[in-house]
Amino acid sequence: MTDAMDTEKARAAAWFRTLRDEIVSAFEGLEDSFEGKGEAGRFEVTPTKRAAEDGSDAGGGLMSVMRSGRVFEKVGVNVSEVFGTLGEAAQKAMAARGMPGVAEDPRFWASGISLVAHMQNPHVPAVHMNTRMFWTPSAWWFGGGSDLNPCIEYDEDTAHFHGQQKAHLDPHGAELYPRLKAWADEYFYIPHRGRARGVGGVFMDDRNTGDWEADFALTQDIGRAFLPAYLPLVEKRRGQAWGEAEKEVQLVHRGLYAEYNLVYDRGTKFGLATGHDANAVLMSLPPMAKWV
Repeated sequence: MTDAMDTEKARAAAWFRTLRDEIVSAFEGLEDSFEGKGEAGRFEVTPTKRAAEDGSDAGGGLMSVMRSGRVFEKVGVNVSEVFGTLGEAAQKAMAARGMPGVAEDPRFWASGISLVAHMQNPHVPAVHMNTRMFWTPSAWWFGGGSDLNPCIEYDEDTAHFHGQQKAHLDPHGAELYPRLKAWADEYFYIPHRGRARGVGGVFMDDRNTGDWEADFALTQDIGRAFLPAYLPLVEKRRGQAWGEAEKEVQLVHRGLYAEYNLVYDRGTKFGLATGHDANAVLMSLPPMAKWV
């Protein structure tokens, strides 16, 4: 039987792939236009697979990772489209978040894009972005957002990043940006450190207003905000002088990032719990970090 939302799922998956292609092209362009040391970085693209418990095909995606570029020390831009049956732990987690009917029919489908960039120059902020759609026979929802993670903070960079988020969200309702900004501040908080992971951004989850087209349009605009919010910051800071002291600050800050993603991040937990490619799930971890 064909699911009534097959068309919508296909549109969402295609959009995430299109956004991935645009970002990969833009990031390789940053490498080409910067006269730094070594060769301009390029993404290595690897197909990923998710296997069901019985070994059957359960979807997959593309893991695109660039390492040791002129501008990017490590950046991953992954897309996935997976499906199968939620395990008991995932069913309980979904039920706790108000997702109806998962125990009675635990089938699921999910697609999304996930991006994390760690930079060579400590003055250039690290960044994270993801958008996704999740479906079960009884419900669907969108989620995602983006947030800036500088180890050396510049107020004007933070203002620009947030300004682009607001500009892209305001057409969907003036109340939306303040709400999703506050949600990001809450979500990207590290309780055991008593501090935020970075300088925030926007975040939403379980978005289902009953109007799929409107929620999809919002999700697309969260994705569209990313490049105009981030590229100017990279272009401005990538040639700024730095030394060992700044690198030390960067490595320690990356330790915070790793702690959050391994301990609290919902996407990391879901990806590992549902059997997706571990390298793709853990792509977000920095190449080097330090703890004091």
